[in-house]
Amino acid sequence: MNSPASNSDDTLTAAARSLRNVRMMPIGTKSQALRRAHFWGKLSKAVIAVGVVLIGAGIVGGIIGGIGFWGVMITALLVAAAAFVLMRYPEMPLPTTESLKLTDLGTLAGKTEIWLEAQRPALPPPAVTLMQDIGIRLDQLAPQLQTLDDNDPAAREVRKLVGEHLPELINGYKRIPDSLKHKEHAGKTPAQQLVDGLKTIDREIETMTGQISRGELDKLAVRGRYLEMRYDNADADGQGQ
Repeated sequence: MNSPASNSDDTLTAAARSLRNVRMMPIGTKSQALRRAHFWGKLSKAVIAVGVVLIGAGIVGGIIGGIGFWGVMITALLVAAAAFVLMRYPEMPLPTTESLKLTDLGTLAGKTEIWLEAQRPALPPPAVTLMQDIGIRLDQLAPQLQTLDDNDPAAREVRKLVGEHLPELINGYKRIPDSLKHKEHAGKTPAQQLVDGLKTIDREIETMTGQISRGELDKLAVRGRYLEMRYDNADADGQGQ
């Protein structure tokens, strides 16, 4: 019969394993789509390079009457080297806080998901779990962004929320010293404030998605101004800690 201590250890181990799995999972389909596009782009270049090497070897063989054993070996090495280098490089560039502000609407959701996935190791478990919900919201938002022009006021408000307020909230938490992250300030710890902020952004992305789909762009602009004031104040409070 297992002891209570043993059961507790098993529970903690299972919880830690689940958290590791969540940290490794993509948070949305749009980030996966961008990674697949990058992979297939590298694969197509590798296939073209291998084809060029083989065609070149065939031409040389036709001119000199065969390439012989060493020619085959050199060709094989060139094929392997070309495939290795082109499949390994270039690595997919990771979005940054600055690049998210300039990202086109078509890839904004996917690149935001990729950026969020890279932040998970520095965040508390409740925030990591919330990332999955935000990923779902971003997947739902992405098709609606296709209906907007980059210069639309609504597009600017979405970009502020997703490309500015969300990264600023997370970066603000990361700037707080570890020794202060679990100390209360204004009734909440920074970790709790982060989770509350992520919940708010999750709801706002859902609201924005609905407003864009219904064509309620004026309401979206009003909410954008409200959020700008809200997060400007939150950022000021965070810097005062």
